[in-house]
Amino acid sequence: MSRKLIAAGVGIVALGIVGLSSVYVVQEQEQAIVLQLGAFVRLEPRPGLHLKLPFVQDVRYFDRRVLDFDADVGEIPTADQKQTIVDTYARYRVTDALKFFQTARSMENFEARRDDAPFNVIIKSNVREVFARVELGTLLTAKRAEVMREITSRVRSQTERFGIEVIDVRIKRIDLPAQNAEAVQRRMEAQRRQEAIRIRADGDKESQRIRGDADKQVRVIKAEAEQKANILRGEGEGSAQLIYNRAYGQDKDFFEFWQCMQTVREGLNEGTRLVGTPSADMLFQLCKGAGAGQTDQRKAQQ
Repeated sequence: MSRKLIAAGVGIVALGIVGLSSVYVVQEQEQAIVLQLGAFVRLEPRPGLHLKLPFVQDVRYFDRRVLDFDADVGEIPTADQKQTIVDTYARYRVTDALKFFQTARSMENFEARRDDAPFNVIIKSNVREVFARVELGTLLTAKRAEVMREITSRVRSQTERFGIEVIDVRIKRIDLPAQNAEAVQRRMEAQRRQEAIRIRADGDKESQRIRGDADKQVRVIKAEAEQKANILRGEGEGSAQLIYNRAYGQDKDFFEFWQCMQTVREGLNEGTRLVGTPSADMLFQLCKGAGAGQTDQRKAQQ
């Protein structure tokens, strides 16, 4: 009885092993290929539970998602002989699992950071070749995007034989060796100082031009204002003289009296005091004196 139980237990275990060896599971993010004694049997892109021959068939799994790869590039010279320390990364996905298995065998072998690893070699060689035709200043501007697009295109065409699609190749970091960084910084500072001097000179030139135009406009406005003032003053004096003439013709005595008052006001200085009782004779004498003084002043001015 015990032997039968043992045999039954062994049979159940054997069946369990055979059953487990006969099935395999493909995850949602995976694709698989089935090999029989190392030879390709079929590609299984569908997720789920699948059957295979136990012991003689083997399954290899490959990720179908977009993957990141950090390339070991190191120091690279540019067209202007500047050594740069470059770190790059690539984004790719496996599109043909069979071709990838036949060329790279496994993900670990393909992404190895070794000098003979295929993906690392392709990226490194293309980055070196393109950087050798580009100056460092270009890599520090927006034109770097064009350089990376060229590198991506070259890497994509060279990795199609591996059954992968390279989506993008980008620079993660670009630095200068310590011995070059200081020299480049000094040169950039000198260029910025020259640019600042040029901008200040252009600003001074523009400022002088604006001031010159403003001074010219001020002189023109003043001249036009003085011309207009002289015209208005002449018209006003002419109108006043006309009014004086009319007033003289209407009342000669009053006009002479008014003229006398004006002469006294203009002839006497501010703060002059008149002592005594005002009378017509005294005012007449003041008018004559003030008028004579003004006449002398006019002659002296002439």
